[in-house]
Amino acid sequence: MAEFRAIETEEDLLLLDRALRALSHDLGDTHVAGPDALRAGLTGEIPAAHGLLALEDGLIGAALFGPMFSTVRGAAGVYVSDLWVAETARGQGLGRALLAEVAQRAGALWRAEWMMLAVYAHTPASRRFYERLGFEAQEQATQMRLPQAAMRRLRGEDG
Repeated sequence: MAEFRAIETEEDLLLLDRALRALSHDLGDTHVAGPDALRAGLTGEIPAAHGLLALEDGLIGAALFGPMFSTVRGAAGVYVSDLWVAETARGQGLGRALLAEVAQRAGALWRAEWMMLAVYAHTPASRRFYERLGFEAQEQATQMRLPQAAMRRLRGEDG
């Protein structure tokens, strides 16, 4: 049975970095958030995110998640930005267990009542996994992102 542990030490942070790099590799993504970025995001008075490790004779899974609030739902939620399960641990219920642990922790931390995540179009097996858990595609909404440069302009930082 996997042990779940929040990111508390530098060793934990490096394990989370390793998991997130593996996830980026699996998805064909560029990986920018190294240990320094993770440290900045997961520490401080109000962390931007929380990390969770799944350990069983070594690292077998990880999740990165943070709070959100919806006026439509009238409640706090949790956004899971990253979920990774080692190839050797897939198909054994670890993904579900990680999400259940995230739900428990988010409920305790900020009374989260719902969960959201994004699924890449080129990963249909992932979508089927989430649908089996009860996740629903949000057909009426389009996820939009404001890139870093545009965010700086919005803040008035770049001419």
